[in-house]
Amino acid sequence: MTSRERILTSIGHKQPDYVPLDLGGTPSSGISAIAYNKLKRHLNLTGGHTRIFDVVQQVVQPEDNIMDMFGVDVVDIGRAFNEKDSDWYDITLADGSVGQYPKWFHPQKQENGDYLVIDKEGTTIAKMPVGATFFDQTYFPYCDDYPDDYRDLDHQMGKVLWSALVHSPWDHAAEPDFYKQLRERTLKMRATTDRALMITCGCNLFEWGTFLRRMDNFLMDTYADPENVEILVGELMERHLATLEKVCESVGDIVDILRFGDDLGMDTGMFMSQEKYQTLFKPYHKKLNEYVHKHSSMKTFLHSCGSIYPIMGDLIDAGYDVINPVQTTAYQMDPQVLKREFGRDITFWGGGCNTRSVLNRSTPGEVYDYTRRMIDIFYQDGGFVFNQEHNIMPDVPPENLLAMYRAVADAR
Repeated sequence: MTSRERILTSIGHKQPDYVPLDLGGTPSSGISAIAYNKLKRHLNLTGGHTRIFDVVQQVVQPEDNIMDMFGVDVVDIGRAFNEKDSDWYDITLADGSVGQYPKWFHPQKQENGDYLVIDKEGTTIAKMPVGATFFDQTYFPYCDDYPDDYRDLDHQMGKVLWSALVHSPWDHAAEPDFYKQLRERTLKMRATTDRALMITCGCNLFEWGTFLRRMDNFLMDTYADPENVEILVGELMERHLATLEKVCESVGDIVDILRFGDDLGMDTGMFMSQEKYQTLFKPYHKKLNEYVHKHSSMKTFLHSCGSIYPIMGDLIDAGYDVINPVQTTAYQMDPQVLKREFGRDITFWGGGCNTRSVLNRSTPGEVYDYTRRMIDIFYQDGGFVFNQEHNIMPDVPPENLLAMYRAVADAR
């Protein structure tokens, strides 16, 4: 099978020739810049570049030789942009190693070592404290209250770090010929790789509520002010559907998977009751999936962290083809239960190695054994793409990373 066939066969719940693998196909299934540099040093790989395409999470765009080495089967079409060396510049990471930022991103270093992102209106929208390895949101446009109307919603969304500091290809979205470029560059990618093609579109609903109102306020709103929540979600849907229309029209016939995002769970349970999810968000998630499936050939992928077992059936009913990152460390997210109860209806993209306490803290042998156990559980009858649980963080030893990928190779 080609990589594309392997991915799509597994999403179709048929057994592919061997375990499909993702590294860097999404901003939530990749590797941080510091961990990437450690890996390259361990492998004695010189040259190349550590290009940080998601500056918020400090996640890199894996190079072709690394992807080939591990047998990666999917690629983010965002890498079709910012192709020239002149699109990037060198920076020093928290551990002293070298990375590169896209040329449009210039955080301001403070005397105490913190980095701030200050927008053109003078608002501090993000901060990376000294020694930290990602940026935090610092500005919440509707923190004090909901607006009387939403005429400024686009402007205020643009002041949230997840929009203002967006990764490729969306850092080019303001260009007048963006969608023309998107199609042309994606066609070129499809002609030059047999990997499955992924596009990240976000279209978050619950999360955008937290970005705009702040987490504590929006969680209370779901119970104390559901009317305003529904009005806001309706406004967001208008914008999301307009984006999906353009995406489906430009690349819906040549991209294989479209990634949505909406973190709905914590370590200890969901952010809301199942009933609240069903009434406030599920109907809109269903509309997003229906639109993509009706107007394109793309499969839909939801990134949702945490304990989401209570709504797995709802997510399937809403039309998602794939769930990620499959955070097995969270409450009720037992891998055997998930596979047994939902494995016929949704593809698990992740869950392959615990990034909280195994990949970063165990011995290489323990990492290998753990990874093989997870593959044995999830790989039966397809419906599985190997990925660790979320991004590979800076504290992961390269020896453990190689043990994880050796376990995948041996399972193949």
